[in-house]
Amino acid sequence: MQHYGNLHGSFVRACVVGALSLGAIPATGEAQESKALVVGRAMDFNSLDPSRSFCDTCQIYLSSVYDTLVALGADNQSLQPGLAESWTVNDAQTEFEFTIRDGAKFADGTSVEASDVVWTFQRMKNLKGSPSFLMDGMISIEARDPRTVRISLESSNSEFLNKLSAPYAGIMNAEVAAAGGAIADETAAEQDQAENWFLSNSAGSGPFKLVSYSPEAELRLARNDEYWGEKPYFAEVVISQIQNAVGQAQALESGAIDVAMQVDADTAASIRSDDVTVEIVPSYNFLYIAFAPGAKGMADVLTPEVREALTLAINYDEMVEFTVGGNGAKQAAPIPNGFPGTANLPLREQNVEKAKQMLADAGFEDGLSIMAGYPNDNVYGVDINIMMQKVQQDLKAINVDLELRPLTYAVWREELYGDGLPMTGLYFAPDYYGAGQYPAYFAMMPGTTWLARSGLDDQETLVNPAAADLYKQALASSGDEAEAIYEKIGLEMMKDNMIIPMVSPNLVLAYRNDIKGVRYSACCNLPLAELTRD
Repeated sequence: MQHYGNLHGSFVRACVVGALSLGAIPATGEAQESKALVVGRAMDFNSLDPSRSFCDTCQIYLSSVYDTLVALGADNQSLQPGLAESWTVNDAQTEFEFTIRDGAKFADGTSVEASDVVWTFQRMKNLKGSPSFLMDGMISIEARDPRTVRISLESSNSEFLNKLSAPYAGIMNAEVAAAGGAIADETAAEQDQAENWFLSNSAGSGPFKLVSYSPEAELRLARNDEYWGEKPYFAEVVISQIQNAVGQAQALESGAIDVAMQVDADTAASIRSDDVTVEIVPSYNFLYIAFAPGAKGMADVLTPEVREALTLAINYDEMVEFTVGGNGAKQAAPIPNGFPGTANLPLREQNVEKAKQMLADAGFEDGLSIMAGYPNDNVYGVDINIMMQKVQQDLKAINVDLELRPLTYAVWREELYGDGLPMTGLYFAPDYYGAGQYPAYFAMMPGTTWLARSGLDDQETLVNPAAADLYKQALASSGDEAEAIYEKIGLEMMKDNMIIPMVSPNLVLAYRNDIKGVRYSACCNLPLAELTRD
């Protein structure tokens, strides 16, 4: 998932420390006495409506309040029953039938029924919000009885179950949401009026329910006593807005918060409290650069040969050191390390002499100038400015002058879809465990986001037919066969040299010693219901 919004990461300058405000955070004694779990992070909500939400904090909130039919296991790969106690799939992987768990209830005490699933998925599809892609290919959905749902797809999709584990696919109480202005039919995109209602109400069956949300201050949850599963340890959870890593670390050391979610490795190294645990683990997040041959004046510049030369100029080992101090990994293709198809992909290596020769052969023996515009953001512990400065430094070695233009997100998006940006830097995190979401977003295939961004008005010349054919094969396959096909797709995306991963940063888990159960979730970031206090 591409996440937009406020400062997400944690490269912090000393001048921002004074910006920390702990007014919304309970004092140490208050936090202990209330037994509330207090989590500090920069909240990046774009919405609290499950069919409109699309952000990191959204994943935490939605997975805590709205149960999905299937859930991602603690191993971050396997699927396990959620609201659906069982399911069946036909051999063609086009028909999916789910049996709703007997006794599952929404927070208002009413039973979860198949009709709620139908309404939820129809609304997600028809609302045409950011998560609507999860319902791509669904041609019908019906409640066969109060506990049975059948979904039909237009073509084989071996990742459909994985998609349903995404927090955005959480099931809503149709009657309650509709009373709040939500609409599920074909008019939803124009007529639905529920977004504001969702800012102060929830309609889920998850372990928690919404109490209140104050933008730029806090999100407050309460235990859902009607929850069908094991009741969460904490009666109350507070997610408090703390914008930067230094502020989060200070609040954690003082005991004002229990968990800090965006402390980078450098800041974590400065934590001296014996009451704080710090773990550094690999993540599925990555940052990348992207080229746009369709940008104004770039058609004869960013040719396949030039793009390859530019990628050869980058020192990927140094990039990991430069951006995250070694607390990360190189990544071959725009599919995260550890996802299906990535185990045997060759990592990119620097080759300056070959890059120079390729530029000369392409008619740029004297070098060239390129502009890079990118969001002025700090994400997953990586300052995009720092990352792009390293790219700029490496390209100088092959006589390429890279002009850096850090932009606000609004300006970046306007320019991206206007005259285009010859080069940009961005970031991505998974919506669920499954490799298929990456070619669907990054590959040079008809209908993908990055074909549109890279080609603009001249997309056909960039299409990679091999990638499109392989993607269809992958969705019609499963297991080892699908993994082998995703490896081929990864190689095709590497060959296109359009999306070039720079670093996959490690994730820092920082929390008070008495908090147990903290782990990284590939779909949900932090599973709040699993946490306890000694």
